[in-house]
Amino acid sequence: MAVPPMPPPEPPAWRWEVPPEARPEAAPEPPPAAAPPPPPTAPAPAAGRPEVHHLGDRAPTYAPEPGALPSADPAAVEALTPDTVLEGARYGTYTLRAASLRGDSARFRGEARRDFLLTARFGGGDEALVLVVLAGGDRAAPGAAEAAAELGRSVAAAVGRSQERLADDIRAGRRDALRSGLQRLTDRGYGRLRARAAELGLAEDAYTAGLRGLLLPVDPQCRTRVCFGSGAGGLFRLRSGAWQDLEPVEETSPESAEPTERGFRFRASVARPGDTLLLCSGGLAEPMREEASLPAELAVRWSEPEPPGLAAFLADTQLRLKGYADDRTAAAVWEA
Repeated sequence: MAVPPMPPPEPPAWRWEVPPEARPEAAPEPPPAAAPPPPPTAPAPAAGRPEVHHLGDRAPTYAPEPGALPSADPAAVEALTPDTVLEGARYGTYTLRAASLRGDSARFRGEARRDFLLTARFGGGDEALVLVVLAGGDRAAPGAAEAAAELGRSVAAAVGRSQERLADDIRAGRRDALRSGLQRLTDRGYGRLRARAAELGLAEDAYTAGLRGLLLPVDPQCRTRVCFGSGAGGLFRLRSGAWQDLEPVEETSPESAEPTERGFRFRASVARPGDTLLLCSGGLAEPMREEASLPAELAVRWSEPEPPGLAAFLADTQLRLKGYADDRTAAAVWEA
């Protein structure tokens, strides 16, 4: 039996070898699908004072923001008074905040602020003194704003000229010398007002103002705080969460509703860590004494570890209450 011949072998298959440097990079694995972004959230509220429309059950008569501007004299534009003044400083162990703002009634009627606020540093180095002067006149009296400004500036200038002696008396603890010296300077300021009232043909009690001054040494080793003044106003201290009225209103006699004394007020005391001292004109002193909700609210706000900033202090100063629409001027000192 014949065997058929074997078929010729197939030609080898050609394989093209690509050199490694010419080989294309392998495509990377596609990344896993990203998770969808979370839905947008509302921004956190800014830190600061909670909004308080007013204290008490009844809303104040006037709106909370300025309304009409005072009428201006084109020949006396330098006499225009801003609605609000803010000041602040920090020296040694204390932080100072001060504010003066037009009352709700004056804002509504387009009347100028009558309260006056001045802060100044006299001298240099540890010998320097920080002075805060605030003054306020009767809003119904003619020239009340001018009287307050004139009294405040004259007393501040007199204190500045006596800075070295006053600073030495404070550091040495000579309280009797401090009292007599500051009373003499204050009396001179009121004497100027009486002379000016005579020039204007006004009664003495029609051209006057209440005055409060606060002297703070720059020296961090001296914690003596000196307050002085006369007339309407108040001095309060927040200590351990409780307020103390350091200028209680004098008792009245049966024959008259007026206080039996209207003398010079003076207080020099050594501050304790954590104290807050509040000096204020009559527009804030009255609700501090007559409305329990105001000192209670301020005690909560001012018991925080850090003193408030300027804007927060302004918000605290203008907490509104029914029946209290006068200008408010205040200076507060936080002790570290």
